[in-house]
Amino acid sequence: MNNLDARYQGLLEDILHSGVKKTDRTGTGTISVFGRQIRHRMNEGFPLLTTKKMAWKSIVTELLWFLRGDTNIKFLLDYDCHIWDGDAYKNYTNKFLGYEDVPSKEWFINEVKTNPNFCEKFGDLGPIYGAQWRNWLNIPNEINKGGIDQIQNLINELKTNPDSRRLMVNTWNVSELNQMVLPPCHYGFQIYTRELSLEERVAEYEKRGYIKNIDPLDYAPTRAISLMWNQRSVDTFLGLPFNIASYALLLEIIAKEVNMIPEDLIGNLGDLHLYSNHIDQAKEQISRDPYELPQVKITERNWYMHESVKEKLGEKTFGEKIMSYRPDCFELINYQAHPKIKAPLSN
Repeated sequence: MNNLDARYQGLLEDILHSGVKKTDRTGTGTISVFGRQIRHRMNEGFPLLTTKKMAWKSIVTELLWFLRGDTNIKFLLDYDCHIWDGDAYKNYTNKFLGYEDVPSKEWFINEVKTNPNFCEKFGDLGPIYGAQWRNWLNIPNEINKGGIDQIQNLINELKTNPDSRRLMVNTWNVSELNQMVLPPCHYGFQIYTRELSLEERVAEYEKRGYIKNIDPLDYAPTRAISLMWNQRSVDTFLGLPFNIASYALLLEIIAKEVNMIPEDLIGNLGDLHLYSNHIDQAKEQISRDPYELPQVKITERNWYMHESVKEKLGEKTFGEKIMSYRPDCFELINYQAHPKIKAPLSN
């Protein structure tokens, strides 16, 4: 079942029919509506759009970059992910205002990849998502040495107090907005869990398969987990499909860590817009019929999970596990999609 593409196409149609013209910081121009929501039930499949082919590896790489607490584009470039190239280059070239000979973007990217000193100075984007998620006080490269690790705190709370109404992660750090190359578009998310019924637990156990010498009710998850994110500004054609898939994958990762079943994914969307040079592309996507949604399989690279090693070294924290993940740990299964639709990115 694929209701996700239809809901997304509905948002595109809403903007085309109801949107008002607005100026924006990029100078491109938009048509915009305000205050919409998109919802997805995770048991219907992984919410990766099928009405255009999505760059799965880039989605995974960016999310891992956030979760690592990283803010330097070097990690992204190492995995051929170029989502943040434009913002990093714009930040760099702003230092050359008034000069005639500004280095090219290609030269800049190569320097970040190959010159450690240049990379450290110019590859960093300031205290954006990763810094706020993992190190709220933003002491550079010092996770758990003064900064607040919101992600680890969230995991700890889910394991000890899953009914809490404070299961939240925030990126809108007002005191540091002026240090970021771009203030957060998706500025926070909240987690909600509920107890599963006995019938739901048995069904999940049967779905996962029988494990010898383990009581089904000891093995089967006891709770379902949902995620709702809030977004102030939404590039609906290029950005929103990434945001949906990224937060869905984050939900899958957290659910796996705390042994819960992913349930609802909800996006609260503020200024929902189409750039003026995305109109024809949006119409093309609306005309396409969706395919069935894919599934995602997560394979941990945690060699220490062997019982003998675990007993010797102790259980790893979620933050430590994240450092072992690579994009190839996330397998996309049965993904069928229409061809890509190219559109320019406005920085």
